[in-house]
Parts: sequence; structure tokens; C-alpha cells
Amino acid sequence: MKTDKQVQQDVIAELLWEPSVNAGDIGVEVKDGIVTLAGHVSSYAEKWDAERAAQRVVGVKALAIEMDVNLPGSSHRNDVDIARAVENALQWSIYVPSDAIKAMVEHGHVTLSGEVHWEYQREAAAKAVRYLMGVTGVSDQITLKPEVSSFVVKSDIEAALKRRAHDEAQKIAVTVKGADVTLSGKVPSWSERNLVRYSAWGTSGVRNVVDNLTVSA
Repeated sequence: MKTDKQVQQDVIAELLWEPSVNAGDIGVEVKDGIVTLAGHVSSYAEKWDAERAAQRVVGVKALAIEMDVNLPGSSHRNDVDIARAVENALQWSIYVPSDAIKAMVEHGHVTLSGEVHWEYQREAAAKAVRYLMGVTGVSDQITLKPEVSSFVVKSDIEAALKRRAHDEAQKIAVTVKGADVTLSGKVPSWSERNLVRYSAWGTSGVRNVVDNLTVSA
């Protein structure tokens, strides 16, 4: 098991390795495996990428985010311009159903709402606007339309876990109520945890995933 100092060093190294992140602007503290990222970044995209980089490190049990987005002068856009850019980005994405998503922009923060059939469509919508200039944050309030029975959802998820997570699938419990899925159990890393979540979200009819998985480094 890694010490907090080792986790801190590995997170810092991962941030330095990530080319889209200016690691010098981000402070890293670790206590009991919980990593706090603090500082000022120049875009929401950089903040997002820093969070994903930290999650890739084995030994990270949870993240506390205290980073602020301070846009440089050249990146500032008014809400009307950002709203137009968001609309165009959603229309140009082949994975986002036409007219399925609505966007609201307030002080650079984009809130997405609407309803789609698949989790990959919801993620595509968020990704389409995440890297737009002037965006300071993204709230994903898009919902999914349930289409299949709980029994089918549970069977599909468990089959996907066995294909992708190998032995770890035996340690994961899948509970389905309606179109809501609850995952519980232990996984060895954040990457494995993301794989399990991806398997759940990749099943047709899943509307919500409750992640009760714990990372045991």
C-alpha cells in the first residue's frame, strides 16, 4: 500500500506528464489517500484534465477539488457568444441527437439538460462543450430514457463486467431497481473503477448509476 507521500509524488508526476495541464499552477495534498487539488487554472478543460490525471494514479481513494478557473483576457467570451458556440458544437457532434439537448449559460458556466437514450450520447454532449473557449464550468443534467427490463439490464452489466474486468467482476455486486443501477464492492484502482462504471453506463436502458465502489490500493 502506498503512503500519502508516495501518492502525492505520483499525482504530481502524472500532472507533469499530462501535456494539457500546467502542473506548476496546481498544488497537491494527500491525507489518508484523499487527494486535494488546489490552485488556479486557465480553462475549465485544464481543470477537467487535471482531475482525470489524478484519478489515473493508483492509491487515490477520492478527490477534493479546490481549483479555480481564471480565464486569461484573450479567452473571455460573453454568455451570448458562448451559448452560440455551444449550440453549434452540439449540432456538429455526430453522437448528439438533433434538438435533444438544451443549454443555459451563466457567467461562462454551461448547464446542459434534455433526454437521450444512451450514456455515450450524454458524455458526447458534455465533451462537445467542455473544451470551448470561455467556458468556466459544465453541469450535466441530461437524463436517460429507460427502455428495457431490470433483469436484462442486470444480466447485460454482469456479462460486460466479466468480459472487461476479469477476476474483479466476482467482487462487484450489481443491484438494479427500475432503470437505476447500484454498484458496490472493491476494485484495485481508479482505472478499474472507471471501467466498471463504463460497463454499467454502456448498457441500454440504464438511467442512473450509483457508484458505491471503493478503491483498495
